[in-house]
Amino acid sequence: MTRFAAIDFETANNARDSACAVGVVIVEDGRIVDRLHALIRPPSREFVFTHIHGLSWNDVKGAQEFDAVWAGLARALAGVEFLAAHNAPFDKGVLGACCETYDLAAPTLPFVCTVRLARAQWDIRPTRLPDVCRYLGLDLRHHQADSDAEACAQIVIAAQAGGWRYGA
Repeated sequence: MTRFAAIDFETANNARDSACAVGVVIVEDGRIVDRLHALIRPPSREFVFTHIHGLSWNDVKGAQEFDAVWAGLARALAGVEFLAAHNAPFDKGVLGACCETYDLAAPTLPFVCTVRLARAQWDIRPTRLPDVCRYLGLDLRHHQADSDAEACAQIVIAAQAGGWRYGA
């Protein structure tokens, strides 16, 4: 049984630990079995990416901080083989920085980058998330963490249907 999670963070500003939203989609044997989404109160009130994702300090000031959000997500991630993210170095960096800020152990799960996967599987260029979703016929509300995570999960599912296997 293959179990993985797709993850997407939105950030408030250029600080890697400024996560203000996270989306996680859990997939088992090619089927989505769980969807999680949370707003996160970042360590700073500074928001410079509101024009990208629509979130501002007023949207997240009453939200939990990362450590509380992560406690719930970590339970949901139990048993996954890998994390998938579109432009994985970004999301992996955000996760690592947030864990460091809150003195949490960062997960040691490997990341699969769906940018690289889409290029290898379908030779798609450009490989922005909207481009890959358009190619695969997937719905997307870009820069909404839950939608981006679901699209990423669907990219991996489509690649698996085409013969791609993690670790192969």
